[in-house]
Amino acid sequence: MKIRILIIFVLGISIQGYAQNPNFNNAVKKEIIDAIIFQFKDKYVFPDVADLMAKDLLKRYKRGEYDDIVDNVVFTDSLKHHLFLVSKDKHIGVSYDEEMASRLRKPKTEENTKEKFDRVNERVRKFNYGFEEVKIMKGNVGYVKLTGFAPTLYGGKTASSAMQFVSNSDALIFDLRTNFGGDDTMIQLLLSYLFSEDPVHLNSFYHRKDDKTTQSWTLPFVPGKRMPNIPVYVLISNKTISAGEEFAYDVKHLKRGTIIGEQSAGAANFGEEFIAKGNFIVWVPTGRAINPMTKTNWEGKGVEPDIKTEPDKALDTAYEMALEKLKKKQTLKCTTYEH
Repeated sequence: MKIRILIIFVLGISIQGYAQNPNFNNAVKKEIIDAIIFQFKDKYVFPDVADLMAKDLLKRYKRGEYDDIVDNVVFTDSLKHHLFLVSKDKHIGVSYDEEMASRLRKPKTEENTKEKFDRVNERVRKFNYGFEEVKIMKGNVGYVKLTGFAPTLYGGKTASSAMQFVSNSDALIFDLRTNFGGDDTMIQLLLSYLFSEDPVHLNSFYHRKDDKTTQSWTLPFVPGKRMPNIPVYVLISNKTISAGEEFAYDVKHLKRGTIIGEQSAGAANFGEEFIAKGNFIVWVPTGRAINPMTKTNWEGKGVEPDIKTEPDKALDTAYEMALEKLKKKQTLKCTTYEH
């Protein structure tokens, strides 16, 4: 609400200046819309949906819905909202970003391998490659809180160390309630610890540019001990997005664990940023995930939890379920031993 009020306030004090600016008239807006339409028709993972989005934007333009907009941010927010209304794709983005546009315009040069590694590693190291908390809870229940998934090229050693720390647990909880997504290779590594050496098909990814599909399988080797038989619980919320949802979706449909919390955000398609025109940037989903079990993904739907609960109660619920299951298992062992 504060952000909206701020935008309205700024718009109110500057509308006259923008209205007199010939560089942001309707003709320019039409050029921007046409450029955005081109990028989506050329690259969006669903060409038929790109056509529908194009028709909708042009219809709105002709109706004059953008005539009174005099602010770049308000304009991009409106376009993004209208694109979403048609596509229901939460990865679609439109923004006005001078710095990003400048970077995208620069010709790609071969960066020194070490320099690139150090640059990216420094960025992902600052949030510990996504591993915010790793601990053993009372009753020997492991707990791993992940706020994101860094590529294993950078965070692989930290991931393996974290998984070894919890490798002697009798049950394991992954907390993804504030997970903003990240890289598929980290998901592949972490899930490999939850299965035996036998290969398991985790996910497939369709790429429109090359019109090809790649596959992700569990790894034949992981550093340290695997945990293929212990109970697993994954906590999610409506803030769990993208790769965080993929992790939960894979665990659920491979029947490797119990998902607890509330329905996740529903953003499955992946893509990249492109310049539309000037400093106007679009994020275009260029591919989609295809789960081998469901033949679809969580786009627009989110991951449905097995146990629905408020996010702030999800950890207590998972912990109680884990302890109860371990108690029953111990009781069964004792009964079998006595007989």
